[in-house]
Amino acid sequence: MKTYDVIGLGNALMDLLVEVDDNKLLEFNLAKGEMHLVEEDQAKLLLEKINQHQLKIEKVPGGSAANTLKCISFLGGKSILCGKVGTDEHGEIYIQEIQKNGVSTKINTHPSITGHALTFITPDSERTFSVHLGAAIQLAKEDVLEEDIQKSKVLHLEGYQIEGPTKETILHAIELAKKHNTLVSIDLADPGLIRRNKEFLKDLVMNHADIVFVNETEAKEFTGLEPEEAVQELANHVKIAIVKIGKEGSLICKDGIVNFIEPFLTEAIDTTGAGDSYAAGFLYGFCNDWDLEKAGKLGSLLASKVVERIGVNLKDLNSEQLKQEVN
Repeated sequence: MKTYDVIGLGNALMDLLVEVDDNKLLEFNLAKGEMHLVEEDQAKLLLEKINQHQLKIEKVPGGSAANTLKCISFLGGKSILCGKVGTDEHGEIYIQEIQKNGVSTKINTHPSITGHALTFITPDSERTFSVHLGAAIQLAKEDVLEEDIQKSKVLHLEGYQIEGPTKETILHAIELAKKHNTLVSIDLADPGLIRRNKEFLKDLVMNHADIVFVNETEAKEFTGLEPEEAVQELANHVKIAIVKIGKEGSLICKDGIVNFIEPFLTEAIDTTGAGDSYAAGFLYGFCNDWDLEKAGKLGSLLASKVVERIGVNLKDLNSEQLKQEVN
């Protein structure tokens, strides 16, 4: 019996959201639009610089997979988050807030600090990440319960976890998913990550994944192709390929047939979590046997609502109204 829609393995990170201009971003020596993994010393230095500039920080429990699962739960789906936090205040807050969002938590603790993701938001709504993984990278095979994967329709993975110690944990989870006919979904997450791990990711996608999510930049990095050709190339190796093209909409390909999903136009304030919420809408629809176009529309609509807010904030949204809007 598949009693859960999606189980996600993810880096359990506190999102620290900071609005900056492009000049400030240059001062921080970060390549715009990319994710940068930093050690604890550099993470502390960045926080000191933010304090020196008296920039406001908003704290929200996050991480790519966690954002997706929060949104699935918001839509009425059943989800499980498997992750690891530190034995500190941020770790306690993280678990409490995730549970408030209706997600079943299988989050263990480690005697180190809870990981955090500094998200720098520039006036064009682009986001740049500086991530210190902390306890998140201690997620081990023993933290993944076979029965949780067995009970779930989809195992959703974030590309960020293929670097470092969690790589073996991811491969273990995929083995369990295949054993129990649980589909494997992966979001490739970041063009820099793809560059660093292209051969491994090609094997992972082509031989183990059933559903793959990329945006147009990631698609180009991974396949060398523009969106329409990239989605078809990816779909040669997986059951369902999705290429998100921002305000231009998205492309979903299955069995050689490409569906174009119209965008829901909006005024973007912060694109943090846009891809995560798109994945949530799509996976919710998919797990409830919606056709691909309708599932894609829900993903697109939910993403359009999330980018109107700072952070992945679902307050004041009505899930039933959203689902009705795509009928």
